Amino acid sequence: MSEARITKLEETIAHQAKTIEELSDQLAEQWTVVEQVRAKLDRLTERFLNLEEQSLEAPAITRPPHY
Repeated sequence: MSEARITKLEETIAHQAKTIEELSDQLAEQWTVVEQVRAKLDRLTERFLNLEEQSLEAPAITRPPHY
């Protein structure tokens, strides 16, 4: 192999290693966001279910006696 070809391959490998590192960092950041969104969704679901339970416990709406 020629010296130029080896140098070109080394440059390509270095570029790919950097790209992989950047993608890994972005994936870690996105995973953090996904976990935050999942936690918010769980909290909202819990609040919704609590509100739904409270609305079921409310007395039934009846006609006032003067009707």
